[in-house]
Amino acid sequence: MSPRLFHGGVPDLRVGEVIEPGHGRRHHDGCPWCEARARGEAHLGMDGPSQHADRVYLTPNRLYAKHYASLWGRGDLYRVEPMGELARSTEDSVETFTAPAARVVAILDRAVLLTMSERRRLYREWEAADKRQGGAP
Repeated sequence: MSPRLFHGGVPDLRVGEVIEPGHGRRHHDGCPWCEARARGEAHLGMDGPSQHADRVYLTPNRLYAKHYASLWGRGDLYRVEPMGELARSTEDSVETFTAPAARVVAILDRAVLLTMSERRRLYREWEAADKRQGGAP
């Protein structure tokens, strides 16, 4: 049995709709992460361009998916089921998978913005994941 998986991103999908690769994030003027992504780079070593643009990203970590929904620019958070082969992503220290597509099975949050408390919790979790992989001091 596969784990419960989440996806954060493009808003306004409905239960049953399919998330397919190719949904880029909005570009926000003055956003250093947006500018770096446009150049094909990561800003401060975080959130670089996708290594698997032909696949959809899924994670069992709800907060991590919520983070990506917020990066979309008030994107939505979904519980999803993979469609096709599920593969472990090696580009994230936080547990993440890719699949050719994913079906929305539940809408959890609309127009996501992370609170400061959620951001602090996410950074602690992310730092711990980096340390487990030997990527952070």
